[in-house]
Amino acid sequence: MATLLVLLGPTGVGKTELSLQLAEHFQTEIVSADSRQLFAELKIGTAAPTPEQLQRVPHHLVGTLHLNEYYSAAQYEVDAMSKLTELFKKHPVVVLTGGSMMYIDAICKGIDDIPTVDAETRAFIVQKYETEGLEQLCNELRVLDPEYYRIVDLKNYKRILHALEICYMTGRTYTSFRTQSRKERPFQILKIGLTRDREELYERINNRVDEMMKEGLLDEVRSVLPYRQLNSLNTVGYKELFQFLDGEWPLDFAVEKIKQNSRIYSRKQMTWFKRDEEIQWFHPDRTKEVMDYLEQQIKE
Repeated sequence: MATLLVLLGPTGVGKTELSLQLAEHFQTEIVSADSRQLFAELKIGTAAPTPEQLQRVPHHLVGTLHLNEYYSAAQYEVDAMSKLTELFKKHPVVVLTGGSMMYIDAICKGIDDIPTVDAETRAFIVQKYETEGLEQLCNELRVLDPEYYRIVDLKNYKRILHALEICYMTGRTYTSFRTQSRKERPFQILKIGLTRDREELYERINNRVDEMMKEGLLDEVRSVLPYRQLNSLNTVGYKELFQFLDGEWPLDFAVEKIKQNSRIYSRKQMTWFKRDEEIQWFHPDRTKEVMDYLEQQIKE
């Protein structure tokens, strides 16, 4: 049976090198599960695969979009499943790697079939948000979809807006589209999670941010400044340097904020991943243990 190796873990933990080693060991290819590496303009700040890494192993769903193109986890499910179908014709094993929790779930569990919001509805809800504020929209959601209101993070404006978009566009509750039933996949899924001691991970994150700055992250952020209002740039590494370019923060302070926000994001990722009992956890340096475990599971 075809096998999908899902390599996941928090930002900065060391997924990239191990994913390359796994792909080389199983003589296969890599599909990215990183929601920002999809954008061609965001190379440095997303730690996208380098030309050397792309030469070592073919990667898919990296740099395939431009910033002004709308994309969602539901569209990712369609694109990634199509790519996996194609790759499994050539390889019995394929590697999926990344840290975008929703994208990994889209492949392992499936996304509910929620309608795509039309541009008119999206603009209308955004205007309501800008003129009426989040609290008023939360009150509206409580009336239109009380069930979702009870469970949603009321400070997460994106989720509030999206739920209201669906309510307005379809005349149905957002909850009615959220079946949360797991989709069957025509391949076996093996999940490997990478973890490090907190201090070790934080040091790696801090060093990685310094390295990105040396590689030219500030110039990359300057180049995408005209698109700063897009959701794809509401991203750690970009939003902090926008504050510097606006003259609001000194550069060293902005860099420290990138490190701090990256550390916070890594904790959110681990909280999400720890809910999944299917994940087998390893330290990234235990390459042989990972290989032995996977070989055994694939044989069985």
